[in-house]
Amino acid sequence: MKYALASYRDGGAHRAALVVDETLYDLGEAFGSDAPSWARGSLDDVIARWDEASESLESLSSPGSNPLSVTPEAPLRPTRIFAAASNYVEHADEMGTVLEAKKDSNPYMFTKMSSTVIGPGESVVIPPESQKVDWEVELGVVIGKRGRRISVDDALEHVAGYTVVNDISARDLTRRDDYPFKFDWFQGKNFDTFCPLGPWVVPRSAIDDPQKLRLRLDLNGETMQDASTAGMIFDVREQIAYLSSLLTLAPGDIIATGTPTGVGMGRGVFLKPGDEMTAFIEGIGVLKNPVEAEKGVGS
Repeated sequence: MKYALASYRDGGAHRAALVVDETLYDLGEAFGSDAPSWARGSLDDVIARWDEASESLESLSSPGSNPLSVTPEAPLRPTRIFAAASNYVEHADEMGTVLEAKKDSNPYMFTKMSSTVIGPGESVVIPPESQKVDWEVELGVVIGKRGRRISVDDALEHVAGYTVVNDISARDLTRRDDYPFKFDWFQGKNFDTFCPLGPWVVPRSAIDDPQKLRLRLDLNGETMQDASTAGMIFDVREQIAYLSSLLTLAPGDIIATGTPTGVGMGRGVFLKPGDEMTAFIEGIGVLKNPVEAEKGVGS
């Protein structure tokens, strides 16, 4: 059975859902009366027990008979989101970034806070501090197995699955002239709502090669980004190996692996209230998010 994993809200609780043919079913009910405790909790609980959960999920033959009439929320509430900057040559070129040869460099990683995460259909909010809010469709990697100093060859064994990330960026705030330091990734990347995530997590077993996926972003129906993950400078395996050389990766961590060419900065086009972004990654799904201004500002 081909499946994905989603999250939905049941009253005040976050619950995990099994997704089959884009229809959601409660994960606990899919297992029936013998459902393990992690299946009756949130998707974060499932990923935290991924070694056990993945085997049980692969053995399921049916999602159950009671489909849910709910809209999925952000699949995870990650404590840590690591993101790769300038990881496609064409994107670096459109941003005016001069890169060293790969052999002379490492991935450039920054972090996004958990408060940036929103789910499908939720609005990206433009803050009054920025006039140049931009989009970036990215392959999101969900870590499912703890590891430190993971080798490139073993890296994918630590992946639970993949999702769609839209790394929203305030371009006019990622550079500063009031300090001797040129860049400020924290300021430009961490406003609330700046990390749409979803619509669900597709298990690693369903993706033959994460470096052969088409990814696209449309703005109001017009295609802005359309490329392949084959264009990454540092691939998924190399990013996992690099990060784990610095710290211990843990279940639930997410890596946003970089964006291809076609962002607004390169076009002189930026998000405005009323826009709608549609991010797509082959084999994973479609993530749609409208755009609005911060309420109560300028009124």
